[in-house]
Amino acid sequence: MFSGIVTDVGEVRQVQRGAGGATLTIVTAYDTALIALGASIACSGVCLTATALQAGRFTADVSNETLACSTLGDWREGTRINLEQSLKLGDEMGGHLVLGHVDGVARITGRRPDGDSVRFSIAAPRELAPFIAPKGSVALDGISLTVNEVDGETFGVNIIPHTLTHTTFGDAGPGTRMNLEIDLIARYVGRLLDARGAA
Repeated sequence: MFSGIVTDVGEVRQVQRGAGGATLTIVTAYDTALIALGASIACSGVCLTATALQAGRFTADVSNETLACSTLGDWREGTRINLEQSLKLGDEMGGHLVLGHVDGVARITGRRPDGDSVRFSIAAPRELAPFIAPKGSVALDGISLTVNEVDGETFGVNIIPHTLTHTTFGDAGPGTRMNLEIDLIARYVGRLLDARGAA
């Protein structure tokens, strides 16, 4: 479980592809001596398991399913990614409950200044758009964000200067693909309504 508060921007150092998926080596500023083998780390919104640890880096295995359903299939050596370690009991919940289970891939369609912030327009996959509501929460590349407005399958978010500087959003622009996780509550409400409609 995560909160969508990015605590490091890491970098993909190596991608090894095989028939069963891929193995990623990721450089991080985290003190890896304090990370347990098998720990969960959100990598641009995707919960991955640390399968090997060295000073300043960790390795994670990625299935073909994850490569196909997220942006991880696009990652190359040098790709910058948002990192967050899993929550511990008693940790501050600064964002919202984020599982690290990506629902689909969204795409930035616009970027413009909005005061000291930057306003982004995001196109959601059609099947996920009904789960996104004004003033609700989404996670984009692992970043907990509040939705400003919704217009069909497009929604808007405001990114403050701190987030631009301390996440990969600063490099993002029209055409950038991002991992999208809808709000946990919206997911279950939608499932409940589907079940009632089928009854």
